[in-house]
Amino acid sequence: MMKYLQRLGRSLMLPVSVLPAAAILMGIGYWIDPEGWGSGNAVAAFLIKAGDSIIANIPVLFAVGVALGMAKVKDGSAALSGLVGYLVVTTLLGIDSVAMLQGIEAGAVNAAFGNIENAFIGIISGLVAANMFNRFSEVQLPDALAFFSGKRLVPIMTSAAMLIVSAILFFVWPVVYGGLVSFAQGISNLGAAGAGLYGFFNRLLIPTGLHHALNSVFWFDVAGINDIGNFWSGNGEKGITGMYQAGFFPIMMFGLPAAALAMYHTAKTKRKKQAASLLLAAGFASFFTGVTEPLEFSFMFLAPALYVVHAALTGISLFIAATFQWTAGFGFSAGLVDFVLSSRLPLANEPYMLLLQGLFFAVIYYVLFRFLITKFSLKTPGREDDELVEENAGSPEETGSKKDRFVSMATQIYEGLGGDENVHALDNCTTRLRLEVRDMDKVDQAKIKATGVPGINVIDKHNIQVVVGTNVQFVADEMAKLRK
Repeated sequence: MMKYLQRLGRSLMLPVSVLPAAAILMGIGYWIDPEGWGSGNAVAAFLIKAGDSIIANIPVLFAVGVALGMAKVKDGSAALSGLVGYLVVTTLLGIDSVAMLQGIEAGAVNAAFGNIENAFIGIISGLVAANMFNRFSEVQLPDALAFFSGKRLVPIMTSAAMLIVSAILFFVWPVVYGGLVSFAQGISNLGAAGAGLYGFFNRLLIPTGLHHALNSVFWFDVAGINDIGNFWSGNGEKGITGMYQAGFFPIMMFGLPAAALAMYHTAKTKRKKQAASLLLAAGFASFFTGVTEPLEFSFMFLAPALYVVHAALTGISLFIAATFQWTAGFGFSAGLVDFVLSSRLPLANEPYMLLLQGLFFAVIYYVLFRFLITKFSLKTPGREDDELVEENAGSPEETGSKKDRFVSMATQIYEGLGGDENVHALDNCTTRLRLEVRDMDKVDQAKIKATGVPGINVIDKHNIQVVVGTNVQFVADEMAKLRK
């Protein structure tokens, strides 16, 4: 199960890698026009819409990325199937479709279906599509239907499978969503302890998108709390109104960036640069804009236990801020932009204490994350199993044209594997070729090692990995051209 989650986490790296830039664009746009959100400034509108076009479509990106990453071969038909699966379920369970199926007005449809376009649905769609690709991408249909054989069959089977998934969710989704709303209303009467529980479950539900059910109770006017609206309008009690927002600032501005630093420091030596590019951008996005998904999704599946620790620390932060009645609020998210803007509002109560609390949490996050990662060998970015390469693992010596070198290397490795007759499937991760062969006895390891690769890892009688280094993608691309 853990291996499966880690594979899922790696599959999310591609879509996650584009999120920090989008978050920063939105943050800068919001900084330029904090009240109008683009309505009062064309540049701000351009930046906000550009960033939002990506952030708002995280579920779609996940559907495509998971399908591509979890398929046995990285293939465009798998990615297309992920998108097809997502479109099927979100269209069938959209407000208008459900209203038609139930024979009622759109306004009477359960609110759960208004939140069907979430990350959880995107991941489910990607997993179903990958499974369909792995099962049907090589199926040959009778001659009369030959056009739909193989990879063309995958989107069709994905569509059929998502009909079944949609039918199940039609009954299950409202129950789950409604249960969370009822749970949120129950803990709202617990004061500071309730704020802490809310913070914990808010983070814990991020992977599913169901945190919106909790947010609707505490942040908006579902149960009469309306914490965001009341805080910004000044209609509330100082030190109380804003208690479901304030505790997020120490986490998003300080805690998570410190966690990113810890993950960078514990990354494998040969992967530090790659880890830094993601973690630095994601950490800055969290601090500046309060958008945490790029950072959280980078480790929540790779190291789920660590993500639970993060959720617990978030709950503790909200509990502390609510207990001492330190308040600040946000309109976008709990980053620097909103902190500066909200600290001037009438209901802001000693907001500077949230900065001190944030520094305290930065230390806790860094020390705790670093200890847990090293103590239990958690697979955070830069420490994944597939990246446990030898100390001298890296790129082969660069002699002559890079293009010629990759072609020569790919050709020799492919021949060493037994060529077309023996290579059944070809894939790669960040530093390794991951191959499936028909007969391991036909693999000439000496010939492969002669190319200068740092190592070979035989998994079982059909699966073998060749450690290439950070240029593995170029070698894999050249090998793919050799396949007939």
